[in-house]
Amino acid sequence: MKKRFDVTIAGEINMDLILYGLPEVMPMERELLASDFGMTLGSSSAIVAHNLAALGVSVGFVTRLGNDPLGSIALERLAERGVDLSHVKRVSGGTSTGVTILLTHEGKRHILTYPGTMFEMVASDLDLSYLASGRHFHLSSLFLHKALQPDLPRICRQLKAESLTISLDTNDDPDDRWGEPLDELLGIVDLFMPNEDEACRITGKADAESAIEALAKRVPLVAVKCGKRGALVQRADRRWSVPSQSVTPLDTIGAGDSFDAGFLTAYLRGDAPEVCAAYGNRIAALSTLRHGGTESFRDPAFMQDFLSRAN
Repeated sequence: MKKRFDVTIAGEINMDLILYGLPEVMPMERELLASDFGMTLGSSSAIVAHNLAALGVSVGFVTRLGNDPLGSIALERLAERGVDLSHVKRVSGGTSTGVTILLTHEGKRHILTYPGTMFEMVASDLDLSYLASGRHFHLSSLFLHKALQPDLPRICRQLKAESLTISLDTNDDPDDRWGEPLDELLGIVDLFMPNEDEACRITGKADAESAIEALAKRVPLVAVKCGKRGALVQRADRRWSVPSQSVTPLDTIGAGDSFDAGFLTAYLRGDAPEVCAAYGNRIAALSTLRHGGTESFRDPAFMQDFLSRAN
């Protein structure tokens, strides 16, 4: 039976408020002036959904968010790219939509997040028949789904029974515990896409090469994002080192999520792992050319011009 979507995503959504040019050490009770400011669509799940849709992938997105201005703006950004939002749940009163404030300091950044409704989404907020109407299911920000976590292994098993492939990007664990349900999910998912630091923390290994070796014993296909060094990809005993796309970045926020979108686009075409990683690196590079994780993808002409020129 033909699937309605290429990818379905159940995840968090918020806006990113980004301040540039602030000192890394910030004294109390002083008014510190930023050199620039941006407000962009944030959260890993929403960035992946937005950028997949910009790349021509059909996406169904499920989330829980507040009935407030930030939530409305976030949904408008997804709707612009044609993401299906028919199963989004908006709640009035109580908790509001989350927000992340990013303070950038010459390549490093402070990340301050108010989780809001992302902590509250539960299994009853998800229509499993809707999620199963995709070819592939993607999950990001595992450790921000506090209320949903206990049900995620069951949900993923049900989706696999409906013939979906599944990918996971944990993103950071604010508690730095890397505990359940991650261990169980690694035995379920088909594709795991952590960054180098996350892979090392999860496995207790000292470097990306050792970490991917351990993870590849659990997951059929692993892609570890290594920033300027590109990506490592491993399937069983076969490993590829795929160099990054050379650009002069303006902002690296959301580059890892954009890698996920690129990798998944090629993965769904049936491309070889190293080709998927190369396309992921290309899409990550594109994302760095404008502020935030989605702004490069809101301008179709800019995006297509880059992709036509990129090697």
